[in-house]
Amino acid sequence: MDWKKIKFYWKLYWIRIVLITAIALLGISLIIFIVKGIRAWNEAESYLRQSQLAMIPLQLYLQIIMALIFGVVYTFMWYWLMFKKGAQSFTQRTKKSISGEDVGITWNDVIGMDEAKQEALEIVNLITDRAQLQRIGGKILKGLLMLGPPGCGKTYLAKAIATETKLPFISMSGSEFVEMFVGVGAGRIRNLFQQARQLAELEGGCIIFIDELDAVGAKRVAESGSGGQTEYNQTVNQLLVEMDGLKEKDLNVVIIGATNASETFLDQALLRPGRFDRKIYVDKPNLEDREKLFAYYLKKVKFDPNGVKIDRLARITVGNSPADISNIVREAALIAVRNKRPMITMKDIDDARERITLGIKRRIKITEKEKWQIAYHEAGHAIVTYLLVPSKDVFKITITPRGHTAGATWVPEREEIFIEDQKQLLNEIKISIGSYAAEKLKLGFTTSGVGIDFANALYTAHNMVWRIGMGKSGIIGDFHALDYYRHMGGVTLISEEMKLRLDNDVQDIMQTCLKEVIDLLKKEEPLIDRLAKELIAKEELNYDEIEAIFKEFGKTRP
Repeated sequence: MDWKKIKFYWKLYWIRIVLITAIALLGISLIIFIVKGIRAWNEAESYLRQSQLAMIPLQLYLQIIMALIFGVVYTFMWYWLMFKKGAQSFTQRTKKSISGEDVGITWNDVIGMDEAKQEALEIVNLITDRAQLQRIGGKILKGLLMLGPPGCGKTYLAKAIATETKLPFISMSGSEFVEMFVGVGAGRIRNLFQQARQLAELEGGCIIFIDELDAVGAKRVAESGSGGQTEYNQTVNQLLVEMDGLKEKDLNVVIIGATNASETFLDQALLRPGRFDRKIYVDKPNLEDREKLFAYYLKKVKFDPNGVKIDRLARITVGNSPADISNIVREAALIAVRNKRPMITMKDIDDARERITLGIKRRIKITEKEKWQIAYHEAGHAIVTYLLVPSKDVFKITITPRGHTAGATWVPEREEIFIEDQKQLLNEIKISIGSYAAEKLKLGFTTSGVGIDFANALYTAHNMVWRIGMGKSGIIGDFHALDYYRHMGGVTLISEEMKLRLDNDVQDIMQTCLKEVIDLLKKEEPLIDRLAKELIAKEELNYDEIEAIFKEFGKTRP
């Protein structure tokens, strides 16, 4: 028998135990009294029965007195249980803790993000082996902050930490602490940490996980007059106080926060040493990690091992998060079932990726003229990418209407790019206006389909000139920052003459890229016709078919 747990529960719930025991004893005594009374009544002589009947008014009076006393005691205890302990108050949390062993997310379930896992493993070792740290006078860390884009595994990693440490795990969302009533959020924070301290005292430690920490940990500002900001500020203040309060006793309570927001968005008091002591950056997976993720999720379903090429899937999903990859496999399984196939094929995965990105196929009637327009449009994108941009692959071309698009050309990066140089930015513009140049060359006019391409190209050229000093005139500076102050009610800090020079530089980039693209497509006009003809015939061309057409014309990647 675990006497430590019995002692803990007695300390926590002794009043309830005493009350329940007293009520139970009283009930048993009452039942015994009634049974004996009935038996005595049946065995008594007639005159005794009459004397007992005469005593009924007195007994009734005594019963009323006892009922009143019991009512007062019951009312007091009901008030204590329901309000003092917060069972029905606004500040009471409804979520319960779960054992780390019952979380169910093992270390092997966290795929990729090796650096983040290494950092997390160190946290696990510190939590589970506190004695080693204390021998040299060190202090256990109290807060761990996970930062990164959504869907990259921050919650997964926190659950894996709980599983490895085998400690109680309390999971909350930052939005659950924020209410319109002043004091509610702070009360919930107190309630959360009170439970965590109790569990740590009982189980040897506890992990609190607060997802979307920015909802409760953003910077505090002055009250605007509505009262809502006061409630928010009090909630943040209470969180700060409770994290400091963990130092009062050497309790093994660790707070893990996760957010998609920038680190600068959070209140600086949360980030100082002694609160969130450690930061883990959980980024999107690289090529090797994406291969592991596809292999992991495909193991859970039936797929064609000969047709599904995991290395190719990893290459065409640059920028996808683990959640995106999981969603692709899940959607591919649904498509395979819909098409009554016994296993997932590469086509199912391609269809799933397109459906997620562009939407389902639209059942609309496209005229022959429109098909040629779309085919030349997409052929322009493909040729410019293949011949001018070696960092991208042309994986698929389609003229099947999906979502808001009539066609699409998939040109993913071969590898992750963290910093784009001037050449890469110019290549993005050339790919975008390749459709305009192809339509102008083959049709003699352009269509509304170039609108989105122009928007992308112009946005890139605008940023090159206005923000990062890549214009022809050599003007440098982030003019967007100055323009921002004007929109915030300040004075205009950029002269009209300067704006004209900047806009001229933007148009110079657009025209220079367009001239290079037109010259290329004029030289490759037979290749445009060949791609367009194949698209009209098949509506979709995959990677191998595209490569075969380019090799047919003797073209290789630069």
